[in-house]
Amino acid sequence: MGLLTLALWSAARDKSAYTLLTARWDALWYTRVAELGYGYEVRLPNGDVHSNLAFFPLLPWLERLLHATTPLSYADAGFVVALLASLTAAWGVFAVTDHVYGRRAGVCAVLVWAVLPVGIVQSMAYSESLFTALAAWSLYAVLTGRWVTAGLLASLAGLTRPVGLAVVAAVWVAGIAALLRDRRDRAPSGSATASGEGTASTVRDPSAPHAGPFVRNRSAAGERGAQATGHAPAPDLTRGPGTDAGSSHLPGTHPVRRALGLALAPLGAAAYVLWVGHRTGKGPFGYLDVQAGWRNGFDGGYAFARFVADKFTSFPSALAGVGLIIGVGLVVWLYVVCVRQGQPLPLLAYSGVVTALALCASSYFGSKPRLLMPAFPLLLPLALALARSGTRRSAVIVTLVATASALYGAFWLNGSGPP
Repeated sequence: MGLLTLALWSAARDKSAYTLLTARWDALWYTRVAELGYGYEVRLPNGDVHSNLAFFPLLPWLERLLHATTPLSYADAGFVVALLASLTAAWGVFAVTDHVYGRRAGVCAVLVWAVLPVGIVQSMAYSESLFTALAAWSLYAVLTGRWVTAGLLASLAGLTRPVGLAVVAAVWVAGIAALLRDRRDRAPSGSATASGEGTASTVRDPSAPHAGPFVRNRSAAGERGAQATGHAPAPDLTRGPGTDAGSSHLPGTHPVRRALGLALAPLGAAAYVLWVGHRTGKGPFGYLDVQAGWRNGFDGGYAFARFVADKFTSFPSALAGVGLIIGVGLVVWLYVVCVRQGQPLPLLAYSGVVTALALCASSYFGSKPRLLMPAFPLLLPLALALARSGTRRSAVIVTLVATASALYGAFWLNGSGPP
């Protein structure tokens, strides 16, 4: 719906929807990296230097690979990568939510993520969809105890966007929590394991955020699904009586694999940042200098707060200021709800870091909704609420929101668009 609306809107304004998706803003910078490599920069009259070193390399590498192996241009390749990545990301969002809350909630989470007001970015030759796909599947790997896979995907996410640090944080927080749990389970008070009661002693309270280390009790999820659909939950044939769901993949079961996953997770981001520092001759902090050339950085939200405050200097812009405050308040409220609902610790760590980096960046305030898009765990409370609604009511809500989102996306890209 979003692409169709964009095509019709753009045609009415004598613009090319495909050009808007593949050859403007960041998409141009990525294709230049794919075609020419790093080293391109633009010096502005005010002295700022916009260097393409600010753009992480995984998307340009994939564009270059597709261009070399198919007849696609670099821009076409970026569009194909974005489309495939958006589908993979949607699958990952479903997998994570299904694992934690059940299938119906998983479907609703994908729908809510897809109809975000800036959802059209998922189809642009940007890195958001690619990053979200890698992040979602890394989180799923963490939740299911596949530490090496989680570390590899986190490393790739770190080669995609600076916010890859959020995925690294999720893996590390989960690893540390699993290590602490292992030590606690090995404590003398846990000696009941030897008498055959160990399995039962590790079963979490159903109200805890996980059955097993990082997943909500599946029976509880099934009960919620039954309430939402009116049907009894299907039996879980993957686990025996008295065992946790997914016990064959419990994080902490394989300390060596866990340690390897933790070691792999930061390598992608660290490698690129250190390479930029070496290339610029400014050491480990060279990448920060590159971002400073774009007037981008992390100031704890001070610049954004001033930006919002400046909106109240006149009446028309004050309405925008009120909207910004409401938007930020909604994001914070959703995170609080996520905590209160007991989301698994890796999801809270991931969405918390993504949110902090997005809201506390010192520039490009118009990009903040786009920068928040990968924080899909924030949407899970909305997905759960939608899952509890009747099918007809849910369909009406999703249709209305999708229509509004498609119209806004078309208006946005034909106007100021995402910087």
